[in-house]
Amino acid sequence: MSTAPTSPSAIVTGGTSGIGLAIAHGFAEAGYTVTAAGLGALPADEAGLSFRTLDVTDTAAIADLAAGQTRVDVLVNAAGVIRRQEELEPDVFASVVDINLNGTMRMCAALRPKLAESKGCIINIASMLSYFGGGLVPGYSASKGGVAQLTKSLAIAYAGDGIRVNAMAPGWIATPLTEQLRADPERNAAITGRTPLGRWGNPEELAGPALFLASDAASFITGSILNVDGGYSVM
Repeated sequence: MSTAPTSPSAIVTGGTSGIGLAIAHGFAEAGYTVTAAGLGALPADEAGLSFRTLDVTDTAAIADLAAGQTRVDVLVNAAGVIRRQEELEPDVFASVVDINLNGTMRMCAALRPKLAESKGCIINIASMLSYFGGGLVPGYSASKGGVAQLTKSLAIAYAGDGIRVNAMAPGWIATPLTEQLRADPERNAAITGRTPLGRWGNPEELAGPALFLASDAASFITGSILNVDGGYSVM
């Protein structure tokens, strides 16, 4: 008797809001069984999509999440914070880097054995500030620059395991993290004015690129940073 094929499995950190939640929905709609992990109020579970609390600075909690997975095909590291102005203080800077950069590394290391078994892939969330400085967000900028370099480095380190490692660098996306900027008429005009497509991106517009990077169509792509920015980076 033949056995029905199991659905591919994905873990999305930062998956309870914003970009992470949109990507989690995208993978679930594409037929993946998705665990979306994050902090704050958890959305209600949906078909193919379950939510759980996870702090990416908590190594024990990450190990528990990894141990509870029978198979992982895709890991999306979308957990991140930004603390405008406050990041000029060293303690806040260190906290932001610990979440955005070290948290990404913790997840990659913990899920590496499962991803090696499935010959899966990792998709990290970088940023336009992986390339540009941010005077009010030095911790965020430094951490996202680090995510880009970590992506390239792990693409080399994990290649022997059959794991591809790529990243997406979103531009200006309409999420709770950018609500303050969108509410400021001057900043809003400056951002949309520099973006060739002339608007903010929607979180859902990250799901398609993520699904591409996870697919067989991207089987020879690793160590790449895919800009999803409406053309912002070319100006």
